[in-house]
Amino acid sequence: MYLNCHTYYSLRYGTIAIPQLVEKAVSLGVKQLAITDINLTSGVFDFVKECQKNDIKPIVGVEFRNDDELLFVCLAKNHDGFAEINRFLSKHKLQHLPFPETAPKFRDVFTIYPFKKKHLAKPHDWIGVGISEVNKLWQYPDKLKQIVILQPVTFFDKVGYNTHRLLRAIDKNILLSKLNPDSQADINETFLTPDYLHTIFKDFPAIIDNTNSLLEECNFIFNFSSNKNKLLFTNSKFDDLRLLENLTLTGYKYRYTDNPAVLERISKELIVISQLDFSAYFLLAHDIIQFAKSKGYFHVGRGSGANSIVAYCIGITDVDPIELDLYFERFINPHRTSPPDFDLDFSWDERNDIISYIFEKYGEDYVCLLATYVTFKQRSAYRELAKVFGLPKHEIDALINPEGSDYANVTADSLGEWGHLIIKYGNLIQDFPNYLSIHAGGILISDKPLYYYTGLNPVPKGFPICEFDMYVAEEIGFAKFDILSQRGLGHIKECVDIVKQQRNIDIDIHAIQAFKQDENLKQQLRNYETMGCFYIESPAMRQLIWKLRCDNYLTLVAASSIIRPGVASSGMMRAYIERYHNPNSFDYIHPKMKELLSETFGIMVYQEDVIKVAHYFAGLSLAEADILRRGMSGKFRSKSEFLKIENTFFTNCKNLGYDESITKEVWRQIESFSGYSFSKAHSASYAVESYQSLYLKTYYPLEFMVAVINNFGGFYKTEFYLHEARRYGAHIEAPALNYSGYMTRLEEKTIWIGWIHVKSLEKKVVDLMLAQQGIKPFQSFEDFYRRVPISLEQIIILIRLGAFRFLDKKKKNLLWQAHHRHTQGKKKGQSSAYLFEVKEETLELPHLDYHDIEDIYDTVELLGFYLEPPFSVLRNPIEIPTRAKDFPLHLHKTITILGYLVNVKFTRTSTQERMAFGYFIDEDGAYFDTVQFPKILKQYPFQGAGIYLLKGKVTEEFGHFALQIVSMEKQHLAFDPRYF
Repeated sequence: MYLNCHTYYSLRYGTIAIPQLVEKAVSLGVKQLAITDINLTSGVFDFVKECQKNDIKPIVGVEFRNDDELLFVCLAKNHDGFAEINRFLSKHKLQHLPFPETAPKFRDVFTIYPFKKKHLAKPHDWIGVGISEVNKLWQYPDKLKQIVILQPVTFFDKVGYNTHRLLRAIDKNILLSKLNPDSQADINETFLTPDYLHTIFKDFPAIIDNTNSLLEECNFIFNFSSNKNKLLFTNSKFDDLRLLENLTLTGYKYRYTDNPAVLERISKELIVISQLDFSAYFLLAHDIIQFAKSKGYFHVGRGSGANSIVAYCIGITDVDPIELDLYFERFINPHRTSPPDFDLDFSWDERNDIISYIFEKYGEDYVCLLATYVTFKQRSAYRELAKVFGLPKHEIDALINPEGSDYANVTADSLGEWGHLIIKYGNLIQDFPNYLSIHAGGILISDKPLYYYTGLNPVPKGFPICEFDMYVAEEIGFAKFDILSQRGLGHIKECVDIVKQQRNIDIDIHAIQAFKQDENLKQQLRNYETMGCFYIESPAMRQLIWKLRCDNYLTLVAASSIIRPGVASSGMMRAYIERYHNPNSFDYIHPKMKELLSETFGIMVYQEDVIKVAHYFAGLSLAEADILRRGMSGKFRSKSEFLKIENTFFTNCKNLGYDESITKEVWRQIESFSGYSFSKAHSASYAVESYQSLYLKTYYPLEFMVAVINNFGGFYKTEFYLHEARRYGAHIEAPALNYSGYMTRLEEKTIWIGWIHVKSLEKKVVDLMLAQQGIKPFQSFEDFYRRVPISLEQIIILIRLGAFRFLDKKKKNLLWQAHHRHTQGKKKGQSSAYLFEVKEETLELPHLDYHDIEDIYDTVELLGFYLEPPFSVLRNPIEIPTRAKDFPLHLHKTITILGYLVNVKFTRTSTQERMAFGYFIDEDGAYFDTVQFPKILKQYPFQGAGIYLLKGKVTEEFGHFALQIVSMEKQHLAFDPRYF
């Protein structure tokens, strides 16, 4: 009877979550139910699973519309019919075509036309009639054999109807009062009882029979547990396994010397991989990596895939699982509740090439990007509803963010009825899907055409996305590939290229084992000289390395994990540092914990630690431990599932005789991981890339800093990477004609900042300059004018920047020349460029005052940063001898120091008060840290970038010195003499 049900996956239209829809059907005794969301199939598999749990036969389909116009409803007779619907849906979406008035002649699909379009129905089609159209049926006795009940379900009640209308107004971006009746559903589109529908259609039993007959013919049978990935890389499973074995053994010879234990581990892994039909998945990942290598692209294989020695041997990762005692079972085992996947990172500017290769090699019908649902969050829901109700912007802003508004008196109560409606309906639509977006990097490679599982949608990147997210993908049997991008790999690749070009040195950046033993790298870590290095450059990470006195790979792996918010905020990071330095100074909470966690001093640092504790300490099964793992990494959807595991944990611990206080403390540590935990393999992968960066910075610091700057990544602004390069001996030059390129470049020890950093300078001007510069250097101001057509505004930018400083002429004189040249050109009706050389004109100019500070302010305005910290241009210079290097001499004393702000991180105390950690440069160019507790931060807030006079007490923790601020005052810079 229910052929046309909308869920909230009918975006900004439907109001019903899938569990609510099925629950309602169960309460009414419904045994067959169809989901037909508008132009989308996102809810299909959640719907099927929910129906199967409740003994309801699921029927799947799509309601096709062009804007608000209902065209027809399609229901799949079987899985092939679902594929037909998806192929039809995808064709029109991907080609941006409107749907036709009539559906094609499907083979395994029922098409139902609304009653008002009955004239379009072919003999093999159906005509749908709603309860409001029954009285018209007497006029069409010849059509009765084609008619079925088409009673849409869009909401349950009046509140649902109101919610629907608000969603439609949001979708149209109009006031609710302007909503057209044609843009919204009829008020009767509720879940009517079967008895009521039978009563309405009692005079037309044939229609009831037709409807039931149609439902009976539809059977969507789906196996959630089968592997949906591409199953074969070669022609057979046997050949796949043989190829994987050969690749692994070849890689073994490169990675290891003869080692029977390693060979035994390889053999065990290959058996499991074969048993779980994962050979092709490994080979696909290997193929992607080989393509990247053929193009000279770098990659990092990270995540739980690094637990596999097979992955290490065939080059998917550079993490040695033997060295780190990584469990293969963390990646793949028969008890996992979800498929594993490989995370493959590529440089930000190469990722699209990798994705294009995958689509081209494995076929566009078999490859797609994963989707993610962007949902209505509380604030966004309130904002959208406030717009629909017509509130002015200042009231909307005040309602959403009262702390940051000048209208603090605006509250939901002060807005009266409108305010209460916004809160009420905002809470109702919270977490409703709003639109589909792209998952950060997930790609599916399917064994069958993707239309058997999903429709495909176009996105601006040019690659189609499916219509479900990673959770659904996992539940239906897909193991995704995460093809991700990051700037850190761009740093590494460009640095290697610069070294090759300028020094003719080939760097094997994958020689990680050698890097780990390099004494110079160890010293670089001991000196916490990590700025620019992937993942270990932030002030917080630098502090942690300092406190741990880290100088080796294994400690860096641990640091990469304990810096995560869950471990840090729970107090376990501090405990780890204390125990690291004093391993005999503490007692394990339980002997079993010593057995399981001696490597990490009794503290759970990695996901693997939690799995071990859950399984061996609390007696959870491996399957239950895997659910716990997913829960703490934020990759589960069912809170009830997680609560069940929690109950099992406490029950098991009680049965095992543990003291309740011990159980609670162990669970507290587990809970602190929620949403933030790393697998050990993931931390190890990060540490590998950190070591690659560290190697380059240690031996090629200037090349490395140029690479960091040119890839626009990293924790800091360009200004501070230039400062870091200066610390390593570089001479920094602003962009200049004849020397600078579009990107920043290195010439011996001089770094020429690239034109890309100059604000308001047009790309076409830069291209013309560089093209002419490539022919021959510019000789004079007139020579430049002859060869580069340029506007007065653009030439002024170049002059003020000092781009003509090779001419040894004052900027103000050049500005006079530029204005004169353009004025003369306009008078003569000619451009500023000449076909033939003309004699350079000499202007007699009066003496023009000039101050060095003018150049500094011009540079800041045009580049957006200082070429060096501006201590020299303080309005009221202060002679303060204290520097960061003096902190150890003044421990526990109050000192004063000048600092140029690099970065500030705000956080919350345990009582939710705001505090801050500052990071500054002193007058010698050295870095130092500050801490501002809540009371001081309120009294002396940060006032943006600049130089601060800082007064505070020098503190020390595990050898790391910092300044606990007592007072802080931002210093004024000297006035620009041109304006005063």
